[in-house]
Amino acid sequence: MKYPWLIAVTLSLCTTSFSQTIIKKDTAIAQMVSEVNADSLQSYIHTLVSFGTRNTLSAQDNNKKGIGAARNWVLHKFNAFAANSGGRLTAFIDTTTIPPDGKRVDKPTLLGNVVATLKGTDPNDNRILIISGHLDSRRTDVMDRTGDAPGANDDGSGVAAVLECARVMSKRSFPATIIFVAVSGEEQGLLGSTYMANKAKKDTWNIQAVLNNDIVGSNNSNETNITDNTRLRVFSEGLPAYELDKNAKTIRFLGLENDGKSRQLARYVKEVGERYVPNIEVMMIYRNDRFLRGGDHLPYVENGFPAVRITEMNENFYHQHQDIRTENNIQYGDLEAFMDFEYLRKNTTVNLSTLANLAKAPAAPQAVTIDVKNLTNSTTLHWNAPTTGNVAAYYVLMRETTSAVWQKKFYTTDTSMQLPYSKDNYFFAVQSVSADGNESLAVMPSVGR
Repeated sequence: MKYPWLIAVTLSLCTTSFSQTIIKKDTAIAQMVSEVNADSLQSYIHTLVSFGTRNTLSAQDNNKKGIGAARNWVLHKFNAFAANSGGRLTAFIDTTTIPPDGKRVDKPTLLGNVVATLKGTDPNDNRILIISGHLDSRRTDVMDRTGDAPGANDDGSGVAAVLECARVMSKRSFPATIIFVAVSGEEQGLLGSTYMANKAKKDTWNIQAVLNNDIVGSNNSNETNITDNTRLRVFSEGLPAYELDKNAKTIRFLGLENDGKSRQLARYVKEVGERYVPNIEVMMIYRNDRFLRGGDHLPYVENGFPAVRITEMNENFYHQHQDIRTENNIQYGDLEAFMDFEYLRKNTTVNLSTLANLAKAPAAPQAVTIDVKNLTNSTTLHWNAPTTGNVAAYYVLMRETTSAVWQKKFYTTDTSMQLPYSKDNYFFAVQSVSADGNESLAVMPSVGR
């Protein structure tokens, strides 16, 4: 195991003694991880590149070139996977017409997100998990709809990860629902993800996690010339964009600047991804996205949903938003030749293990509170069982206030726990746990008296 804080501490409620136990891997998830295939990922990207350009403004009615052909092919792949899903996976192209905006859309444009839904098996469980990548590509001029824009890495890699997760996971069943989506219009202003996030908000979807994959398949950078396929970045917001004015007082009072829903999701991606994927380190970046930049998770964040951006560690800007050309012996352009498909395989399995662990886990515990009725040097937490899912036990999590990740896990089958650690010096949270060891997202306590 990569980090000592992934060790869980089992606390007996009957005695004051502590014993240590390693968090076990779920064999079903480990098997799914083993089925993710670098050759499959390469084949998806090879086909995506073959459409010439996938610019959102490109041809809609050509069978071989443009965004229309690309989204029809993605739908075809989803439907092929659905044939092995026992009727659980269904797919369609969700369309809307975008009017001209005087910026990056110059005429009314049909926008299409390719959406595949793996329906959860528990009729009482309305949790939804989303993995996304953007289908569209661009050249240096974002309005150039005819010139070649291969988009192998940006964001063929994200779409390939979505497809491969759908291929492997559609053969299995999960209590919660998983949505696989290739969105359009990212380069034109996050149009497809905004459309989907607004729809989710309007229809009150219970979205527990959005994993946005954008540029996840190359291992090197320009300028610094760093080559490294052992690290992966996950970006997450700190202070919540949604209703911050209503929550700012509580956040300041309790010191929860690093404990919003998206930041908790980022910690989860790191812990679970590193548990199942050898030779990968998930680097938590304390920003919603790269410096002054944005991606398709942002509309979800702005609607109050937990969402993160997953991105390769070292970006190469010779191969982003560039016309294909050679200048000063430098090859520009987002070409398949610059991909690292083993790295993409590892990054895809980080996504898959996170989705599977969440989808197999019970829902999160309810009404988590921290007892403050007396001044004490111990900490007592109470909570209620989740509304859905088969709960075997709970983890009470603990970390120092300066730690980026949870450092200890205390195991209990009860719905309360007293710990010999001061609430002044540590943060605490609670997770539900299944019999297979699948944990829910962590829930921070509110104040209880």
